[in-house]
Amino acid sequence: MNKQIYVDWGGHKISLQWHPHKSIGPGDIVTSVHSYCFSQEKVLLVEVKKRGFNIPGGHIEFGETPEEAMYREAYEEGYVKGKIKYVGAVEVNHQDNPHFIQDGPYPLIGYQLFYRMDIEECLPFLRENETKSRIWVEPEELPYVMNDHELSLQILKEALKLGIHQKN
Repeated sequence: MNKQIYVDWGGHKISLQWHPHKSIGPGDIVTSVHSYCFSQEKVLLVEVKKRGFNIPGGHIEFGETPEEAMYREAYEEGYVKGKIKYVGAVEVNHQDNPHFIQDGPYPLIGYQLFYRMDIEECLPFLRENETKSRIWVEPEELPYVMNDHELSLQILKEALKLGIHQKN
């Protein structure tokens, strides 16, 4: 299902559309990576300063692949390591955003990539980066804990389908 929604991000009207398993081409711009991280059938949420609880993720640094960025973000924010599988992409479209800045930090159309991580190592939580805490939540409880748009539940459902029993 490729459902489109509109969100208000800092006064900007932005269109989001979920594309399960979408292949990202060389001309596509990836703005960030995110992962539903699973351990013992629970999902890791991290509390990021001024943003509340959410899944680990962030921007890709220069020279990183999206996968390398995802491993780094999972470690920096949640202090976890594991194997990842690609789940899909959210298209972030600013075409209906009257405040879009043409030469600003974000492209007119970009993608946020989503992964599933099966955690293999959970390290001590040191609070060295931007996260204040981490918690483990039953998947069905996420809507009550995580502050995010409605597409996040569709992405979670897709990530759950890629469970441990379906390893490649």
